[in-house]
Amino acid sequence: MSENTFNASNTNTDNLPQVSILAQYIKDLSFENPNAPAVYQWQTQPHIEVQFNIGTQPMAQDVYEVALKVDVSAKADEGVVFHIELVYNGLFAIKNVPADQIQPFLYIEAPRILFPFVRRILADSVHDGNFPPLMLEPIDFAALYMQQTEQQDMLSNAEPAGQA
Repeated sequence: MSENTFNASNTNTDNLPQVSILAQYIKDLSFENPNAPAVYQWQTQPHIEVQFNIGTQPMAQDVYEVALKVDVSAKADEGVVFHIELVYNGLFAIKNVPADQIQPFLYIEAPRILFPFVRRILADSVHDGNFPPLMLEPIDFAALYMQQTEQQDMLSNAEPAGQA
């Protein structure tokens, strides 16, 4: 009967893919309530528009900053209810990950990790402005990434416009 034993000292983890979160932080936060206190008397339901952007940049060797920028505008017939801007960043160390997998990680997995914190900050900020908390729906970052990649592929494969 043979024995299978595992000895941690015999394993080499130096070449295994490694990803870690070094830091998460608010880089910019602005909440505007330009029509207070009159806004609290308005009877119409506001229309809420949410815009979301993801940015990445290398910070050092194997370290990347991922920024989630959210811009929320709430408007009613009477005027602006509130406007909030948030830039929430994370620093990620990425080691031994194949080059073709770094960008998908930065645009799919990193935002997925950061999103619950963004959602809570937005909900708390809107609530602190004396409005019902704004609860963003979950975002499918993989689908957004695939959609963006397909659009870029279509643009790069498009025929150049003719000359006039």
